[in-house]
Amino acid sequence: MAQMGLQGPISALAAPARTPKNQKLLVLGDSLSAEYGLARGSGWVALLEQRLAAQKTTATVINASISGDTSSGGRSRLPALLQRHQPTLVIIELGGNDALRGLPVQMTQDNLLAMTQAAQAIQAKVLLLGMQMPPNYGQDYAERFTKVFTTVAKTSGAALVPFFLKNVADGPQAQELFQNDRLHPNAAAQPLLLDNVWPSIKKLLAQST
Repeated sequence: MAQMGLQGPISALAAPARTPKNQKLLVLGDSLSAEYGLARGSGWVALLEQRLAAQKTTATVINASISGDTSSGGRSRLPALLQRHQPTLVIIELGGNDALRGLPVQMTQDNLLAMTQAAQAIQAKVLLLGMQMPPNYGQDYAERFTKVFTTVAKTSGAALVPFFLKNVADGPQAQELFQNDRLHPNAAAQPLLLDNVWPSIKKLLAQST
């Protein structure tokens, strides 16, 4: 009886120290997340993996980003990715190419909402990375495009980073943080991109443990 009495408290004390369930982060994005024009392993997604490891967070990161992808492309690819990887957190970084191609804003919104709801249907958390268009696209279009992300987040309850390129595209050193094409952030900008998304990722991972 004495031994059984000891085993109970020991088990109870050991339980909180168990390794938490393995988190799976699926990043569904375009060139901004696919290391376009960057050395392999220097993009913000790779830096995210390094930060998670440094903080001893048990997590696997799957980067399913493709340069040039649109919200329609992501929507068509997502079901197979969800089935294959069963992620606990889906980070959606899409929509910028829709705007660059002049695609209907409503279509982008519908696609983002469909992707968000598909991920939520398998009990995954969702983080939307919002984008903004330069002033030369016209104020009306820019405002409607920005509103897409907030609308989807409010409708679905997904988390939102309002502007993924904050402190990069809108900062005083913007010219120094982009590649020669003026569209893609360079290596120096990648830690800033990670810092933009990290607080939300950390919070969502804590909710999933």
